[in-house]
Amino acid sequence: MKKIHLIGIFVIAIAIAVLMSISGDVSTYATFDQAIQSGDRVKVVCQLSKDKEMVYNPVEDPNRFTFFAKDDNGLEKQVILLRSKPQDIEMSESIVITGKMQEEAFVANDILLKCPSKYKDEEIQLKREQKGS
Repeated sequence: MKKIHLIGIFVIAIAIAVLMSISGDVSTYATFDQAIQSGDRVKVVCQLSKDKEMVYNPVEDPNRFTFFAKDDNGLEKQVILLRSKPQDIEMSESIVITGKMQEEAFVANDILLKCPSKYKDEEIQLKREQKGS
C-alpha cells in the first residue's frame, strides 16, 4: 500500500470516530417528570422562577449556580448548573437545560437561554399596521 492510501484510511477512521462521538451525545426533550422516570440525560425546556432564590458564589465555587425553574407542565425543580452563572439569565424568556435528575434536583452541565427578540416590538407594530390597512 502506498503512503497516501494509509493516510486516507487514517483520516476516514478519524472522521467516523468524530461522527460517532457527536451522535452519542444526542439528548431528547423532556419534562422534569420524564427526566425523573428515565434517569437519562435529557433537555428540559423551562422558565426561570424569578421569585425563588438564585445562588452563585464565584469565590467559593465558580462552576456552581443554583436556581429554580418550572417546566412546561408547571412542575418546579431546583437546578444545579455546573457552570458559571449565565449573563442576563433573569431576562430570558425560556431556558433549555441539559442534564439529568439526581435525587430532588436537576443537575445540568449545559444551558441555552432563549432571550426576548429585539424585533418583537417591530413585529407587533407591523401586525397593527396590517390590521389597520
